[in-house]
Amino acid sequence: MTTVTSPLTGQVVGLANVPDPVFSGAMVGPGTAVDPVREPTEAVAPVDGVVVSMHPHAFVVVDGEGHGVLTHLGIDTVQLNGEGFELLVNKGDTVTRGQAVIKWNPAAVEAAGKSPISPIVALEATPDALTDVRESGAAAAGDKLFGWN
Repeated sequence: MTTVTSPLTGQVVGLANVPDPVFSGAMVGPGTAVDPVREPTEAVAPVDGVVVSMHPHAFVVVDGEGHGVLTHLGIDTVQLNGEGFELLVNKGDTVTRGQAVIKWNPAAVEAAGKSPISPIVALEATPDALTDVRESGAAAAGDKLFGWN
């Protein structure tokens, strides 16, 4: 069982409320989303593992069980071309849960006309593989969002 924790502090909103049909329809995979606090912050690793994909707006960490967890910082933020995002680790790095991965400012993302709501998705998982998926409420970085069998 992999425990996936929040990479951000904010309000859990659930994937169905993400303003992007690819995420809200769980086409990327099941999971949840966090509407982050509007201040400069660091997105942290949701699991212990290896960073297998790294972009200014998104990263994937694969844990020891082969579970890949995507953290996507905001919606359509790829269109910002990395502006306002600072990478703190590199692809191939081993990270521990709670370790800072990317610095960013959700308020600046919002000011640029993008949604800062951030999906946290279990890649290549079926919905029934996840347990105790949070759909609402406040979450601090490091709080459990869901389990993955």
